[in-house]
Amino acid sequence: AVYLRLREANPAPYLSYLKLGSTSVVSSSPEQFLRVSYSGVVSSKPIKGTRPRSADAELDKQLAEELRSNEKERAENLMIVDLMRNDLGQVSEPSDVVVAKLFEVESYATVHQLVSTITAVLKLGLDVFDAVNAAFPAGSMTGAPKQSAMSILSELEGAPRGIYSGCFGYVSLTGAADLAMTIRTIVFEEGKATIGIGGGITIDSDPEAELLETKLKARALLGALGVEQ
Repeated sequence: AVYLRLREANPAPYLSYLKLGSTSVVSSSPEQFLRVSYSGVVSSKPIKGTRPRSADAELDKQLAEELRSNEKERAENLMIVDLMRNDLGQVSEPSDVVVAKLFEVESYATVHQLVSTITAVLKLGLDVFDAVNAAFPAGSMTGAPKQSAMSILSELEGAPRGIYSGCFGYVSLTGAADLAMTIRTIVFEEGKATIGIGGGITIDSDPEAELLETKLKARALLGALGVEQ
């Protein structure tokens, strides 16, 4: 029932319901972590930058354009693009790593998102598992520099993230794969529902704006659970 409500309220490219033993995962993730073709072409679409949707068409258009042109959001997005380029460069020739699209706005039921697309070609003999090993955890979930950021996050957050901010998807027998970021996701375990929500922090971040962004990201998930907001 929760999945069906979420599917109706917040359609997304990676809608999913996963039953993993005693754990259930319901997701409306908009973010592609890694897609790999059977021929070894890799793509990743990190998301950094969020604005709310508006019922007013003109205001909605203005919000999308403000997101596209906002220097803070563009800098944050570019930071993750550079990190993903570096990660994919470990399994590809440098000349085969390309930023195919930069700072595009994708619009969903409740939010506009700033998205970029990086593509690469795996070196001969490498496969999707090599790509995952190079890029996981995704830069959009850690920040940069990755190892230093992860160390700081470990100290600040106080507990493992679990399924949240990981990835889910499929790997086929042909070697093709499609993996999504585990965001905009509800995890049901031991009679509890858990939602992981966050945002990127930079020197130019406004604390109040970041808090509002996390609430915005959680809105559809809480609605699917029937939580009053």
